Amino acid sequence: MRAALVKRPVSSALAALGLAAVAHAAAGVTPVLARPKAHAPAATVTVDYDIALAGLTIGTAQVAGAFEGSGYRMDVSARLTGLAGVVTGGMGSARASGSFAGAPQPSTFAIATKTTNSGIAVRMALARGTVTQAEITPPLIDMGDRVPITAANKRGVIDPASALMMPVQGRGDLMDPANCNRILPIFDGATRFDVSLSYGETRTVAKTGYNGPVLVCNARYTPIAGHRPDRPGVKFMEDNREMSVWLAPVEGTRVLLPVRIAVRTTVGTNIIEATRWTRAGGLPVPDTASAPGTPVTQASLAQ
Repeated sequence: MRAALVKRPVSSALAALGLAAVAHAAAGVTPVLARPKAHAPAATVTVDYDIALAGLTIGTAQVAGAFEGSGYRMDVSARLTGLAGVVTGGMGSARASGSFAGAPQPSTFAIATKTTNSGIAVRMALARGTVTQAEITPPLIDMGDRVPITAANKRGVIDPASALMMPVQGRGDLMDPANCNRILPIFDGATRFDVSLSYGETRTVAKTGYNGPVLVCNARYTPIAGHRPDRPGVKFMEDNREMSVWLAPVEGTRVLLPVRIAVRTTVGTNIIEATRWTRAGGLPVPDTASAPGTPVTQASLAQ
């Protein structure tokens, strides 16, 4: 029971804002970016985070993004530390690849999570927003109370790791408040849910590697399918109005990434906040019209 209390708020917070229980062993996936027309080197950014619950630091996380032309790759990893890590052994990672224009269009996604007594892996292939293949290991146990997932629920979706990358709307300014206003239709291989973002305010933050404005977006969670509607946690998240994500621009791209995610849970506020922002590469602003289609040509999953 103690382990469940430590683990569940962290995974709920991450899932609600696009990480989908990423706080738990490595997914052995190696997607390959196709070569776009641009000849400039890929722009990369790595953001390190601390994970805190009710004011106590309980883990660390990292998001690494690579952007080349209209192609992208997102790597996400997290580990619970201290007492939380000792009790749960929670760790994990995810990877997604695809192309982006007005929104991410992932081609591959994989995630693996592990605790001291369990683990789960998910692998998905997608084409133009439609899931073409999905595999969960071990398979979910059918309790008979989940909302069924239909074929329609697997169309027009993005994966949790790709959901962290938010392209600027149209050709507007990177700090335009309208960049907050979007709905993220997320499918993690087991559940389909929406995260609705809306503009709250603009702030200035100072982090190692980034000092500048951020968009503060309010967030709401809406379950669609695959969830268990009678579970108290589902109802709690539906009613939760204390969720937000702070977005900062990645220099040289038309992409925003989170510097802070905050979600109220039943045992306190879960905060995932950047401690270091590292940017590299010489990519000019991507020309999304120059490289249509899917940039991922293959993916190998190591066993």
